[in-house]
Amino acid sequence: MLTNSLVLGSTASGFNSGDVLFQLVMFIILMALLKKFAWGPIMGIMKQREDFISSEISTAEESRVEAKKLLEEQRALLKEARTESQVLIENARKQADIQREEIVVAARTEAVRLKESAKVEIEQQKEKAVTAIREQVASLSVLIASKVIEKTLNEQDQEKLIKEYIQEIGEER
Repeated sequence: MLTNSLVLGSTASGFNSGDVLFQLVMFIILMALLKKFAWGPIMGIMKQREDFISSEISTAEESRVEAKKLLEEQRALLKEARTESQVLIENARKQADIQREEIVVAARTEAVRLKESAKVEIEQQKEKAVTAIREQVASLSVLIASKVIEKTLNEQDQEKLIKEYIQEIGEER
């Protein structure tokens, strides 16, 4: 009954300070309980979520920077490889030119050597031919001389005549 009179009393007079005070105390208790059991854990979860997102952004930024760095390194390596390949190609061209010149010089040297060798061989064959002709001329001369003179010469006189005749032929050449 007491509660009924309080409730009835508050409606009758319009303003009940006890109800307002009670509701204010209950609201403060509710706020303290919410702060302790709901607001604190929610804020902790929000803080964890904020930290997680912040770390993910930092990791993504580090990854982006690392990827950019690797890209620059790869570009530098590619540029260096291109430069090295150009140098190798140029060196190969120079080496090929040097070898070509060496081959040409060797071929010319060999041609000169073969030409000189051929000249020496021709000269030797010429000397053999001249010697053979001299021998034939000498034997023919002896035969002709023996027939012309119609006398027999001894062997020493024959050799002397042949040598003289060969000398005369050699001097004429």
